[in-house]
Amino acid sequence: MPNNLITVTIDRPIGFIDSFGNQYPINYGFIAGVLGGDGEEQDAYIITRTVDSPLKTFEGVLLAIIKRKDDIEDKWVVSTIKERYSISEIAAKVHFIEQYFDSEIILISSG
Repeated sequence: MPNNLITVTIDRPIGFIDSFGNQYPINYGFIAGVLGGDGEEQDAYIITRTVDSPLKTFEGVLLAIIKRKDDIEDKWVVSTIKERYSISEIAAKVHFIEQYFDSEIILISSG
């Protein structure tokens, strides 16, 4: 069992609508105990082909980091151990929010 598993607490599950009217097509949350650039807990998108319903928590591995060039924080992308995604696949999944930012997706080696 890999020791690099990350537990994400979901605070914006699939179907959540934020104050700007954005509806979340994927689960989104935070990693407790890891601080992001905004001084709050690190935010994470959950991308997986195995779940299509709202979750409370998700355990997976860091797949990519979304570097926001026009914001103080980056976003993490977490998936299952076995799943892999291309930059364009990740971009399509997170477009619903990242369309508002100048972002770059950096894949993390699964080595």
